[in-house]
Amino acid sequence: MTIQHRLCAMLVVMVLMLLPQPAAAASYNYIDISNPFLRKTPIAVPTFQTDGQDSTAAPVARQASQLISYYLDFTGYFTISDPGAFLENPQTMNITGSGIRYRNWTAIGAELLVTGKVVVSDGDAEFELRLFDTVKEKMLLGKRYRGAIDDHQRVARRFCSEVVYTIFGSHGFFDSRLAFVSNGSGNKEIYLCDFDGRNITPFTHHRSISLFPDWSSDGSWIAYTTYAEKKPRIYIRHVREKRIAKIQKPKLQMTPAWVPGSFELAASLSFSGDQEIYLLTGNGKVIKRLTNMEGIDVEPTWSPDGKRMAFVSRRSGNPQIYIYDTVSGRVQRLTFEGRYNTQPSWSPSGDKIAYSAMRSGVLDIFAINPEGGEPTQLTENQGSNEAPTWSPDGSLIAFGSTREGKSRIYVMTAYGTDQRRLLTLPGEQTNPKWSPNILNP
Repeated sequence: MTIQHRLCAMLVVMVLMLLPQPAAAASYNYIDISNPFLRKTPIAVPTFQTDGQDSTAAPVARQASQLISYYLDFTGYFTISDPGAFLENPQTMNITGSGIRYRNWTAIGAELLVTGKVVVSDGDAEFELRLFDTVKEKMLLGKRYRGAIDDHQRVARRFCSEVVYTIFGSHGFFDSRLAFVSNGSGNKEIYLCDFDGRNITPFTHHRSISLFPDWSSDGSWIAYTTYAEKKPRIYIRHVREKRIAKIQKPKLQMTPAWVPGSFELAASLSFSGDQEIYLLTGNGKVIKRLTNMEGIDVEPTWSPDGKRMAFVSRRSGNPQIYIYDTVSGRVQRLTFEGRYNTQPSWSPSGDKIAYSAMRSGVLDIFAINPEGGEPTQLTENQGSNEAPTWSPDGSLIAFGSTREGKSRIYVMTAYGTDQRRLLTLPGEQTNPKWSPNILNP
């Protein structure tokens, strides 16, 4: 097979058997994702089968099944059943449905079961993957993927995305990445990594201070503030191509934030005096001024529909979060508890804003309804926690934390549960920013 044909065939997805595609969120109420103390659903992922003693397919099958277990566990919605407890031999069990002995899986507590088979031919691999409900004794999902033999990671992500969609009606975050700041090189540079902290790559090489990365809604551009030219300037740089734009205004340029679904961004600029928030084109040209009040205005974040913008202002004397309505021009104060509330991040569903707040000299992360009300504290008694950023499906929040001494990037569910470190690098890591789901990053 030629390279061109192989690329064209990569990840062709076909429905297995005569299974209709599940409707969003269907009727499978395995997990109540509105419950902050949700019960995780046990799921078994036996090592996938291969044809005979195929030495080429065996490691691919093993790696693919291990990755699917890892990715599903990462969501915080599932517990992975212990392979040592299996009552079935993964290599000889029936994997297609009619012959599955469901009681052998419910006996070990597994309510869901993933089965698979991998066939390798001429350097290409075909993956047959299925999801079963062992309690209702039915198949929920069946997919066939074809691609290069080393494409098991992408296959695992695609299938996990389908699993999450089948159950929740959302494709999750498996095609997303994070940008963050690390000073491990001796300078504060921006790095990129996959959603789970793997495949870390440097994005900037300014040998200076670079901060506040933000992704465009198509994942193609990152805007950030850098001191590469001695003064803070916002660079707007393409993620894959060598294209870059700069904002041609004097004085401070801080905290860029892309407008959802548009090649425009907001940023805090001080060329007119106070730091005010302006709307700019994706090429850095000023369109209009959005805030106009005495006191510093910084850190904009947009509602998913782009009609409202939350930001931080000192207009009341100390940093508080406000919301600006782009249609009416009206500004309302959102936070009233405490004297230091900053770094707002609007959730993809639009119903929450996560932010950092100082209580008793320590920063913690809270969430609040954009319409107001009592905030919910998500972190507590574990160092300082700041700079929250939502996964593209709104199920997870990444943030910086000093609970281990140095600042590291952590992740937790939207309700503050399952807090765990995402990655470890030399130096300190701060300012995480989650991308949208990006196909073929």
